[in-house]
Amino acid sequence: MMFAWLTRSLRAPRGAAATSGKTAAAAAGALCACALALSACSSPSSRFYTLSTGETSAANVAPASNPAFLIEVSPVDVPPQVAKNQFVVQTGDTQVRVLEQERWASLPGDEVRRAVSNSLTRQLGTIDVFGTPYPDRVPVYRIKLTVQRFESWPGSHALIDAVWSVRAVRTQALLTCRSVASVPVADGYDALAAGHQRAVQQISTEIAAAVRTLAANPARGATLACPTASAQALPAGPAASTAGAGS
Repeated sequence: MMFAWLTRSLRAPRGAAATSGKTAAAAAGALCACALALSACSSPSSRFYTLSTGETSAANVAPASNPAFLIEVSPVDVPPQVAKNQFVVQTGDTQVRVLEQERWASLPGDEVRRAVSNSLTRQLGTIDVFGTPYPDRVPVYRIKLTVQRFESWPGSHALIDAVWSVRAVRTQALLTCRSVASVPVADGYDALAAGHQRAVQQISTEIAAAVRTLAANPARGATLACPTASAQALPAGPAASTAGAGS
């Protein structure tokens, strides 16, 4: 009798199971509603762009197994206002807009350096040895590039204005030039990124021509002219002589 009484006393009251089920269902419904609300309020996913291209055709790749010279592409400086992952687009002559969802895969300076390095190694059939030891007997040409303007005009053009130099390491041979690449672009941020890619490729082609010129005339250095019509030579002065004096 005592066991029967305990069994009855431990049973859930009539209707308690139904109430518990309704509570659980209500809680689950509330959780689903919260999840949907959070999903609706979350920010859109970001899109990432790069300046590097995947060009590897035989037409623009020379063998680099035993290059006649090496290159050393130094880190690239860009204006502080665009030195961020977000796209900074021009909305007028005095206004810009920072786009949180449109982003470079890495900082613009790193993107430019990588794209220039990839392009030069393909065009010149050589190796970029920046940050890597290299043999003394092989000529090395150090490329330094400073971007003075990196402008993004959606639906109009992408512009890169850069001063760059090619210097033969361990000698006084130095060639300093300026390139302004302005590429028309269609609407959309894909087109804008592609325009900057073409601008970097244009500047890289001019730098490659300068490396070839300097390699063919190693003793003339600063007396050489910039090798293309779009690249403007900068006058050689004390600063240029000082820059060329280091290792």
